[in-house]
Amino acid sequence: NAEYGKQWYQRRVRGDMGVPAPIVGHVGDGNFHCFLLSDQNDAVEVDRIKDFSRRLAERAQDLGGSCTGEHGIGLGKQGLMERELGPHGIDTMATIKRSLDPNLILNPGKVLNMRHLC
Repeated sequence: NAEYGKQWYQRRVRGDMGVPAPIVGHVGDGNFHCFLLSDQNDAVEVDRIKDFSRRLAERAQDLGGSCTGEHGIGLGKQGLMERELGPHGIDTMATIKRSLDPNLILNPGKVLNMRHLC
């Protein structure tokens, strides 16, 4: 439920991260976006935020949701695709990609990692 998700997120961000992290969401479809604000020059903080973002996406998957948003997968969550879709889903996407883009020139390395295409 949305309230549970909000409470979980707030506890984790406040407890684990200690950084400002407002969220915005889409009423009705359960989609929300986290804005984890950080000092990009602080490697430890950046690593903590990347780890938190991965755990948040995995939590969404565990609850039956998706690691993607309406804008696609993004490079940061590319590694979660196989967890969500399974090897057959990735193979299917790679087959479609190779059929439509045999030279792999359209957004190379986006959505599917090049290892799935070679």
